[in-house]
Amino acid sequence: MDARAIVFLLMVLMLLMAGCQPDAQPTSSVITGLRLNNLLGEPDARGFSRAEQKRDFVFPLDHGPHNRYRSEWWYLTAVLEDENGNEYGVHFTLFRQALSPDPTGEGPWHTAQAYLGHLAVTDISTGTHLKTERFARGHPELAGVSTGPHFRAMIEDWTLEGAADGQLNLTLSASEPGQFGVDLQVRQMGPIVLQGKRGLSEKGPDAASYYYSIPRMQLGGILKLNDRTVKVKGLGWLDREWSTSVLGASLSGWDWFSLQLKDQRSIMAFRLRRHDGERDNYDHGLLVDHQQLENLFVVGEGDLGIELLDRDGFSLIPNRFYQDSRGINWPVSWTLNMADEQFTINALLDQQTVDLSILYWEGLVEVLDLEGSRAGLGYMELTGYERDR
Repeated sequence: MDARAIVFLLMVLMLLMAGCQPDAQPTSSVITGLRLNNLLGEPDARGFSRAEQKRDFVFPLDHGPHNRYRSEWWYLTAVLEDENGNEYGVHFTLFRQALSPDPTGEGPWHTAQAYLGHLAVTDISTGTHLKTERFARGHPELAGVSTGPHFRAMIEDWTLEGAADGQLNLTLSASEPGQFGVDLQVRQMGPIVLQGKRGLSEKGPDAASYYYSIPRMQLGGILKLNDRTVKVKGLGWLDREWSTSVLGASLSGWDWFSLQLKDQRSIMAFRLRRHDGERDNYDHGLLVDHQQLENLFVVGEGDLGIELLDRDGFSLIPNRFYQDSRGINWPVSWTLNMADEQFTINALLDQQTVDLSILYWEGLVEVLDLEGSRAGLGYMELTGYERDR
């Protein structure tokens, strides 16, 4: 386990042992590799459950927390536009990290859970990328997730909540006072899509997670950007993942894409970056053709309209890099090859680095076809990049 993961777990420990003061905060420290080794567990996993085989997913129960797994996240990204055609991106994430698979004692402060929330908004017209975060111990009035007919994910004053008895119909309300905020309606329009092998997403010989997505959610509402309020609408993508596994020491990070194409297809693809530069055997993705989907509540590998992409079914090749103020080079343009198709993926704004307690790149991208016409929009996440030594 590397030093970055140790720092993150120390932050979790500080949250859980800080007494009963709801405003206790951990010391901030830059960590790279979000959604990788830092949040996929650590070697001492005694007592925690592991993602080792296929399981039956049950909803709305599985929208909620799985506290016997060490790490989990609720990950919403959105591609939006206002009435004048200006484009925006929104990224909201709630991470759960467990110190223990069981409560540490009696009472609401002993959940053994810690939460980290990230909120970011990209405004392409002004070239700005705004971001902020929240840390909190698990507590019914401070941070946590619950579900049933009503779903609620919250950290302090940020909430994603609404009806979950059937298709999700949620409201995202979150802001950094005096700077920016979002108030969006998030409505599920299609089925839940099981990633990987019917929801078992393998990332190594002994590393896997349970993973599902809801692409093409319909969004509408307002963004508050300093002294402006803009009305927006567009598409959202909800990712859900939980695990206890550690990724192998051979990996430095990963590059992840969620793409919404104009032809009613959605693509999730990621590549695991090896230190030796070789292609990893566990790279994979999923192609969803929404026009072919049957009238099912949950779909996955083997269902009509779903194509699992193994490492030989696609490739991702970086074309251009952006160097940030830290001297880190982020690949912000890519070529995606998939069967007989080729797309170019370009960041709509190079500077979409989330430089908070954890350092990564997460932002709005466009997808171009071979003729250079826009084929869609989406989100890209880049983790584990460091300054060249």
